[in-house]
Amino acid sequence: MKKLLTLLILFSNIFYFSAQERSYGDGEYFKFRVHYGFVTAGYATLKVQEATINGKDVYHVRGFGETVGVSKWFFHVEDDYQSYIDTEKDIPYRFIRKINEGGYTKDIQIDFNHSTKRATVNDKEHNETTVFSFPEDTQDMISAFYYLRNQLDTENIKTGDVVEMNMFFDKENYKFRLKFLGKEVLDTNFGRVRTLIFRPYVQSGRVFKEKESLTVWISDDKNKIPLLVKADLAVGSLKATLTEFKGLQHSFKIIAD
Repeated sequence: MKKLLTLLILFSNIFYFSAQERSYGDGEYFKFRVHYGFVTAGYATLKVQEATINGKDVYHVRGFGETVGVSKWFFHVEDDYQSYIDTEKDIPYRFIRKINEGGYTKDIQIDFNHSTKRATVNDKEHNETTVFSFPEDTQDMISAFYYLRNQLDTENIKTGDVVEMNMFFDKENYKFRLKFLGKEVLDTNFGRVRTLIFRPYVQSGRVFKEKESLTVWISDDKNKIPLLVKADLAVGSLKATLTEFKGLQHSFKIIAD
């Protein structure tokens, strides 16, 4: 169950929507069951709340994941990710990563200054503060989800298209890439739903088997809900299934039988 919440947030980076309407808002909530086959390994949630930071209106998004049951005894995971996102510009002002994954721990806060394009990284665990530059339109791991939901267009995307975006994570800049695979009607816990299928490119080796080890299904509507994730890991395979949601900004479309 290593990288439980990291995976779920990374999967969320594929949600596209044009800037005509906001696809999310205060009170939105997702809960995922993470499982190996029929065995539940853990749960993860994403929650949005209105807040202010340094006098600016933001959406405070918190992602939290942990192992449960037998999995918790074999490999304890407790991951807390937070982002403070400008309500109009969809850019991050602060990112928090506090994790414990089988004894591997991190406690990092990143403050973004978009005027100077400098990120101040406070490593609380080692009492170290460092400053890094970042390119234009850089997102953190969580804010990328919400930025793409609002800013990018899926109506004209074609099978095989690859989208890139800048991301800053921990102490490094990354170029995140994502391929659109097509459309499919998916059987979910809520009924049959029209979906868009994406494949994020990830780093192979320690966690994933190959660079194209992830497949993600999202609802083909104005919400762009993450419904299912399949991941081929270095050891075994993993699924993350949406089990609960609330606070959606738009109607959730189910195909009638």
